[in-house]
Amino acid sequence: MKIIFMGTPEFAVPSLDILVQNGYEIAAVVTAPDSMGGRGGKQLIESAVKKYAVEKQIPVLQPEKLKSPAFIDTLKNIKADIQIVVAFRMLPEMVWNMPPLGTFNLHGSLLPKYRGAAPINHAIINGEKETGVTSFKLKHEIDTGDILMQKTIPISDDENAGSLHDKMKMIGAEVVLETVKMIENGDYTFIRQKDELASHAPKIFHETCRIDFNNPIQKIHNFIRGLSPYPGAWIQIDDKEMKILSATKEKITDILEIGTIITDYKKKMKIKCADGYINIQQLKPEGKKLMSVSEFLNGCKVLPERVD
Repeated sequence: MKIIFMGTPEFAVPSLDILVQNGYEIAAVVTAPDSMGGRGGKQLIESAVKKYAVEKQIPVLQPEKLKSPAFIDTLKNIKADIQIVVAFRMLPEMVWNMPPLGTFNLHGSLLPKYRGAAPINHAIINGEKETGVTSFKLKHEIDTGDILMQKTIPISDDENAGSLHDKMKMIGAEVVLETVKMIENGDYTFIRQKDELASHAPKIFHETCRIDFNNPIQKIHNFIRGLSPYPGAWIQIDDKEMKILSATKEKITDILEIGTIITDYKKKMKIKCADGYINIQQLKPEGKKLMSVSEFLNGCKVLPERVD
């Protein structure tokens, strides 16, 4: 069976690797074009999937436009039986409808829950106790295709988006392999998604990552975990942003004003919220490296009385 694999970030690499390790023919990899980045924007950045493909001598396609005639002709000439998509951009119908066995996508949620660009983040932000991965056949509307396979993943109370991402990419790879085997053997049954049970996980923007200390501590704790390590929940102190990457909860009732900062300037820094305190463990001040709260306080002389 001839496969075209489409993906870009590190999340997609285990899925590609497991297919290669199990002897499947990867006729080509489709990934994002190279870009300039790094210090000073002068370093050529290649996607994680491209780096893997080059190492394994797999042909790499990097179209600027997925509807370009040259790219479409290349796909037609490859004559793949199936396309596997993991963490890639939205495909036009002329691409996903091309292979005779279809195009299958791996999504980081238990569809129809958390359709959209940021399912891992939103599952934690919303306090879910479990999530999972889903393989499904692509169709017009995003993340709505018929389901082939799902695996559930528990979410612990101290899980963050980074640790869940790392678990999910490995379990997702297993699902991709099982999906391809099922299609190859013709031994599968599709499950139609129930749209009435759908929820959404829209793209996350910087302005929506600001912590609101008027919320209960559990909601704030979930918010911090769901945005850690990237893009990072943030507060503003002395007109500078500070990302909070890790914190613990302290449920307590007192008369202090919401947003009040309490610190010993040694090892402890906590901020009052609706029903207790968020004890900061790791943070990243604007323009500086990630540090522990003790490292931050060691170089800090004065903090404001509260966070607005």
